[in-house]
Amino acid sequence: MLIMYISLFICLSLFFYAILAIQTSKKIHMEKRIKFFFEKTAHVPLGENEAEIQESFSERVLMPLWKNLKIKFQKSLDKEKANQLELSLAQAGYPFGWSAIEFKIIQTFILVFMPIIGFGFTYMLNLENHLKLLFSMLSFIVGFIGPSMYLKSKMQKRNKEALKELPDTLDLLTISLEAGLGFDAALSKVVSKKSGVLSDEFTFALEEIRIGKTRKEALGGIQERLQIDELKNLIYSIIQAEKLGIGMVSVLRVQTEEIRGKRKNRAEEAAMKAPIKMLFPLVLFIFPTLFIILLGPAILQFMESF
Repeated sequence: MLIMYISLFICLSLFFYAILAIQTSKKIHMEKRIKFFFEKTAHVPLGENEAEIQESFSERVLMPLWKNLKIKFQKSLDKEKANQLELSLAQAGYPFGWSAIEFKIIQTFILVFMPIIGFGFTYMLNLENHLKLLFSMLSFIVGFIGPSMYLKSKMQKRNKEALKELPDTLDLLTISLEAGLGFDAALSKVVSKKSGVLSDEFTFALEEIRIGKTRKEALGGIQERLQIDELKNLIYSIIQAEKLGIGMVSVLRVQTEEIRGKRKNRAEEAAMKAPIKMLFPLVLFIFPTLFIILLGPAILQFMESF
């Protein structure tokens, strides 16, 4: 019960603090806008000291510290590990806009402070020493594997969304090609009308083509960021069709039919697995309840008779 009360107090405190912070930031922003548009006094250039005083605490103190910390981590981080981490972040869709250095800093902070938080929480509850040690170790494990598990879950979610969007995107691309557009123009038309993970990746590939990369290199980058077998086969077929001079429309139609067939097979496979997955909650939760309701009165009468 004490843990529930503490959690409820923390949640309510953070909720009210967020409301106050939002209102305060809106008020400050409004005052700045009014001052910008309606101030009639002449603008006098400020000196360096006055300009520094008018800056916020985060701009004067926190941002320089954060930049220095990023420089130190960048020097200590191996280039190969940084490239691998950058690829993992790209596969996860760059959550919160983090770079590899920023993610490594946050991961280190979590690894350091999670055991401290776990120990402090157990100390507040006055638990025994072995429980304090156990909670500290569990917090360390969570801090060690938590960020990696978060990246992995974001990758899986992003791959599922892209796989779900792939057949419809191919249909639109095929229609655009049949209308007489070139491949790049058709792809640009599709991504401008459709949003999602796959559209974002194709948009990035088109931007790489505009700055000088070949179509093979740009589409190969999508293969690295999205780990989907159907998409890899599609990109391979597009590159081969371009190399051999095969009609792109026929290739896309074949790939679309194949992708839809695989999606149908996955749906049938999931439907066949459903009864097996339902067996465990039936045995653990539903059957015991039914036995109690049906056999309970008979067992009570049997016990009264003896």
